[in-house]
Amino acid sequence: MRNHMMAARHLLLATCIGILTLPLAACNEQDSAVTEQTFGPSPTLPAPQSSWFPTVNVAKAIGWAAGGKPTAANGMAVNAFATGLDHPRTVYVLPNGDVLVAETNAPPKPDDGSGIKAWATKFVMGRAGATTPTANRITLLRDADGDGVAETRTVFLEGLNSPFGMALVGNDFYVADSDAIMKFPYHTGDTRITTPGVKLADLPAGRINHHWTKDLTASPDGTKLYATVGSNSNVGENGMEAEANRAAVLEVNRASGQWRVFASGLRNPNGPSWQPQSGALWVAVNERDELGNDLVPDYMTSVKDGGFYGWPYSYYGQHVDVRVEPQRPDLVAKAIAPDYALGAHTASLGLTFNTGKLFPPEMANGAFVGQHGSWNRNPRAGYKVIFVPFANGMPSGKPQDVLTGFLSADGEAQGRPVGVRIDRQGALLVADDVGNTVWRVTPSPKSAAR
Repeated sequence: MRNHMMAARHLLLATCIGILTLPLAACNEQDSAVTEQTFGPSPTLPAPQSSWFPTVNVAKAIGWAAGGKPTAANGMAVNAFATGLDHPRTVYVLPNGDVLVAETNAPPKPDDGSGIKAWATKFVMGRAGATTPTANRITLLRDADGDGVAETRTVFLEGLNSPFGMALVGNDFYVADSDAIMKFPYHTGDTRITTPGVKLADLPAGRINHHWTKDLTASPDGTKLYATVGSNSNVGENGMEAEANRAAVLEVNRASGQWRVFASGLRNPNGPSWQPQSGALWVAVNERDELGNDLVPDYMTSVKDGGFYGWPYSYYGQHVDVRVEPQRPDLVAKAIAPDYALGAHTASLGLTFNTGKLFPPEMANGAFVGQHGSWNRNPRAGYKVIFVPFANGMPSGKPQDVLTGFLSADGEAQGRPVGVRIDRQGALLVADDVGNTVWRVTPSPKSAAR
C-alpha cells in the first residue's frame, strides 16, 4: 500500500512539474496577432483548441520591493494610499470619504475538485498567492488631511466569512459574505462596528463554492441589492444541479430578503456598477478556460432583466461549447452577446465608472477595469488596470492602460489588481491582493495643470 501511495505522489509531482512547463514544452500556444482583436464590441473569436492538459503559466507571487509601485500611464500618477494589508480584494468609499477594504480570501471548499488535475491546479494557485488564509475582516482607512494617503486604519468589521461585496443604504451597511448577505448598523463617522450582523439573505454556496466571491451593489433608489454569484465549475462539469442560481446576478428585496435571478449565464460576474448615462447595471465577467490562448475573451456587459448570456452552453452569444452535455439549443438561441470584450484570460474582476471630476473630461463616465491576470495563458495577459471610454452609455473606443508593471522583468507578480473604486475626490483606488496595498491614481500635476 505504501508503495502505491508513493507512486501516486510521484505521479502527482510529475504531473505538476509537467503542467508548469507545459506552455513551453507541450502546448505550442503562442501569443498571436489576434490578441488585440479580443478586445472591443465585436471581438474576433478564433477556433477553439483542446489539449489533455490546459496551459498553466502562473506568475509567482513575490510582492513589491521596498519603494516599488506600479507604472502609471502618461498623464497619471500613482501612490500608495495604504500598505501592509492582508490580501485586500475590494474597496468601498463611504459618503464621508472613509475607505473600506475587504481583507479576504476563499473559504474552505472541500469538494472543489478532486484528482490529479485539481491537485495540480491548487498547487499552482498557491504559487500565485491565491491560497493564503482569509483575514475575514473589513478595515477602515481614513485620510483626514486629504493628502491621498490614509493616516489611520481601524478594524471596521471582523469575524466575517470571506467578505467581498459591500454596500451602504442609509444607515444599513451590507456585506456579501461567501454564503450570505449580512446587514449591520452604521452611522456617519463610525470607525468600528461591534453590533452583531443580521442575515438578510442566504447566497448559493456549499462545499464546492468554486467561484466564491459575491459582489454587491444597491439600486439607485435603495430598495434592492444586486449580488453576483459565480459558477461552481468551468463548464458545468460538476453537474448542472450544482449550478442552481449560480453564474448569475441576483436581485434581492432589501425589505424582505427575498431574491430572484435577475440575469443568468454569466460564468463569474463581479464589479456590479451603474453606468451613469444610461442607468444600466454592468458587470465584468470571467469567461471559461481550456479553449485556447485567445478564447474566450472576458468581458463587461450591461445586464438585462431576464437576460441569458450563454454559460455554459455557449460563449460570446451563440457560439456553442461542444464540451457541455447535454446540450441546450433552446437556451443557446436566447443567449445575448456581451457588450465589450476585455481580452482572453485577463481575469477582469474589478469594474467601476468614472463618476468624479478629477480626470480629464474625455474620461467622464468611462469604465475602469481591474484585470487580476491570467494563470492559463502564454504569454500572460491582464495584470493591469485599464480604462474604456464611454459615450451615450456605451463603450466608445479602445482600452487604455492606466496601471501596468505588476509583473517584474522576470515575469513574477509584484502585485495583482482586483477591485477598483472612485474616491470622494474623484481619484481611482485599486486593491492589490499580492502587493497588499491600496493604490491611488490621479492625473499627474503637469496634466492637471493643462
